[in-house]
Amino acid sequence: MSLSVCLIVKNEEAVIGRCLNCVCKFADEIIVVDTGSTDNTVEEVKKFTDNVCFFRWCDDFSAARNFSLEKAEGDYVMWLDADDVITDENCKKIRELVEGADFDMAFLPYAAAFDGDAPTFVYYRERIFKRSKNYRFSGAVHEAVAPEGNIVYSDAAVYHKKVKNGEPLRNLSIYQSRIAKGICLDERSEFYYGRELLYAGMYRESIAVLEHFLNGGGWAENKLEACLNVYRAYTAIGDKKNAMDYLLRSFLFAPPRSEACCILGEYFAEQNDVKSAIYWYQNALSCNNAEKEGGFVNLDYGGFIPDIQLCVLYDKLGDFERANAYNEAAGAIKPHSESYLYNKRYFENKLKKEV
Repeated sequence: MSLSVCLIVKNEEAVIGRCLNCVCKFADEIIVVDTGSTDNTVEEVKKFTDNVCFFRWCDDFSAARNFSLEKAEGDYVMWLDADDVITDENCKKIRELVEGADFDMAFLPYAAAFDGDAPTFVYYRERIFKRSKNYRFSGAVHEAVAPEGNIVYSDAAVYHKKVKNGEPLRNLSIYQSRIAKGICLDERSEFYYGRELLYAGMYRESIAVLEHFLNGGGWAENKLEACLNVYRAYTAIGDKKNAMDYLLRSFLFAPPRSEACCILGEYFAEQNDVKSAIYWYQNALSCNNAEKEGGFVNLDYGGFIPDIQLCVLYDKLGDFERANAYNEAAGAIKPHSESYLYNKRYFENKLKKEV
């Protein structure tokens, strides 16, 4: 089976070569759609492929993505961003996935934040599609392809490695422009619009949009994330009661996730209710965060954060061996963490004195 890899780009001369150097290891065809670069992006792309097309930007990411898909000729198509990176091991996995493939859509992990080289924020994205199924993106911003057909999941991760800051209000401006034109946002777009308002520090506006979203239809994973975003917005304006109400409301859409458990652990720790705090942090370690159901997963909440907090809490109870064990678990995740190293020295002295 052949694979076409499609990208849309604009002013990405600093990273496009890095990306395409990975892509050429597994792609049979590379298609790059430029949406108005004024730097040397196109020249860099032509070092890897002559298949460069041009698309007049219209504030619609789906339109540009779909234009790129229409140019593909492979049995399967894969989309990437210019600042994505794929390790040699994962390049090999992608090639093996496509060879002899019998699926309609493949979801791959997308790592979007890192602590050093270790991913800390990961979620699955629909990444590779059978071209004959004619899948298309929808959504002017945060574009996506609706999952359907024979779906498989691969562990071949794509790393989103930015080297420059994007335009912070770009997505928000696109949403606001569409609203000003009288375009009604669908449920998914309303969720993302509320999130963009949160990122822009427009907390009360974000609350209003997300509360409206929560009172309508929509995907359960987006509902859960909306509750956490409303929690963050209310916390930012100092309304702790409403913040906690929305945190707990997230439990109505899915079992508790690690982040919510850690927030509750912190809440009880602040109340000096050590046993309740321990309960919630331990739950954070055992949560099913439903990565393959599309949830956004900050890995720290399911590992390092509860481990380091349980270390502190058991130390308060005088259970130094258990506290040390949790600190070592945290250190196994982040061996260079200052918190871990400080605690390690502390327990070495403490346990020596006890002996």
